[in-house]
Amino acid sequence: MTALRAEPRDRAQLLRAPLVLGVAGVAVVGALHLRDPHSSGSWGYCPFLYLTGLPCPGCGGLRAVNDLTNGDVVGAVSSNVMAVLLLAAAVVVWGVWTVRRARGQDAAALSVGLRGGLVLLAVFVAFGAFRWTPWGAWLAP
Repeated sequence: MTALRAEPRDRAQLLRAPLVLGVAGVAVVGALHLRDPHSSGSWGYCPFLYLTGLPCPGCGGLRAVNDLTNGDVVGAVSSNVMAVLLLAAAVVVWGVWTVRRARGQDAAALSVGLRGGLVLLAVFVAFGAFRWTPWGAWLAP
């Protein structure tokens, strides 16, 4: 029995996914720049905040991205520091993925595995819960 071998892909095929994702990311960031999320309800309301009165770990993330597009890093960090860190990490991962694909490597973007994914989820939930405490209230938007 012979194993099926995948045909090698050319660079255009390899770069398609990172470039489509990059264009989509720029479109979303552009939309957040043009439609200011600092105006209440301009992008809807957080259902978790609406139901519980407590900010979720993502609350302030849209404002943080808008602040970054306006060059206000301090404002972005004060809106949601986790969103700023995740956005920076996403840009780095996307850049590494794109460079690898441009060099002809058929590499995945990033594989953190189940354990790494669970750790990221735990950090995200802990950040959200810490924002509800008196010690972490300064992190709430």
